Amino acid sequence: MGRNFNFSAGPAMLPAEVLERAQEEILDWRGSGMSVMEMSHRGREYMSIAGQAETDFRDILSIPDNYKVLFLQGGASSQFSMVPMNLLNRKGEAVDYLNTGAWSKKAIAEAAHYADVNVVASSESTNFSSIPAFDDWNLNSDAQYFHYTPNETIGGVEFHWTPDVGDVPMVADMSSTILSRPLDVAKYGVIYAGAQKNMGPAGLTLVIVRDDLIHEPIAGTPVMFNYVTLANSGSMYNTPPTYAWYLAGLVFQWIKEKGGLAAMAEINQRKAKKLYATIDASSFYASPVDLNCRSWMNIPFTLANPELDGEFLSRAAERGLLSLKGHRSVGGMRASIYNAMPEAGVDALIWFMQEFEKDRA
Repeated sequence: MGRNFNFSAGPAMLPAEVLERAQEEILDWRGSGMSVMEMSHRGREYMSIAGQAETDFRDILSIPDNYKVLFLQGGASSQFSMVPMNLLNRKGEAVDYLNTGAWSKKAIAEAAHYADVNVVASSESTNFSSIPAFDDWNLNSDAQYFHYTPNETIGGVEFHWTPDVGDVPMVADMSSTILSRPLDVAKYGVIYAGAQKNMGPAGLTLVIVRDDLIHEPIAGTPVMFNYVTLANSGSMYNTPPTYAWYLAGLVFQWIKEKGGLAAMAEINQRKAKKLYATIDASSFYASPVDLNCRSWMNIPFTLANPELDGEFLSRAAERGLLSLKGHRSVGGMRASIYNAMPEAGVDALIWFMQEFEKDRA
């Protein structure tokens, strides 16, 4: 039985080559007589796996030496609390947040437990279909940091530019955009991302944090939320998600073999461009997102007649096109086309969309 094309927003499909490599090594990793899942995280074999994964990740992103990389648990959502806990000097200090969608709102709500949150701008009045014009942002030069979400997974709104907020450290939730294209890490103070979209399976979260931002957190911060503890222990204060870390390492090797982030960007842009072209060429389908901020990774679209949504999804599933239902808060359809989605999968979706339109328009 062949593999289907899984358009899930996460956990998303993984490269077939990565799964095949993991399958080969699952019982006996390179003559060790053990599965990676059975290894001590402090043993020689596993330390080599973890070290190589970090080396490859740093190489792919050209991460400067004055940044730590943390391999953590808790999902990106745990960073909604951990960022203010660690970047503030004390509770109640001022921070800036941009609100461009559901994940921004969740981050803002968590930060409000620890900080005086200034929402610099919001696109909620346009149902999160756009990004507020930079000139309209109410930035605070005294903020401890500025936080934004470069790609909103649910709404399909994405930045195609990097904000300039001066000397204020910039924090970004890059869960659904990291490793999809080149990135200038040096422009950021903290980057965090759940792995289950472009990096590996669910259960692993990566945090890239500049050294000068690693200091004693606010009083009462649990030890497992303390960047100092996690950095000083090499992400191994407790047992990390070892198998997810290993699989992420295989993904990093796969990206390097494919030509790195420049090659990923070329493929991803081409996939997104042809799918948007299909949507825009039709009166049967529509994109709810403004043209200048459409995501390469998460592409929502609607049918002119919502009563056909169920039939569209069932017929798509029969063709092996899975997980196309839009998020419950938005409706319609959503095609997530991360790195591991082959171009053939996008082509198959386009062919089906055109065929369905001919049948039902």
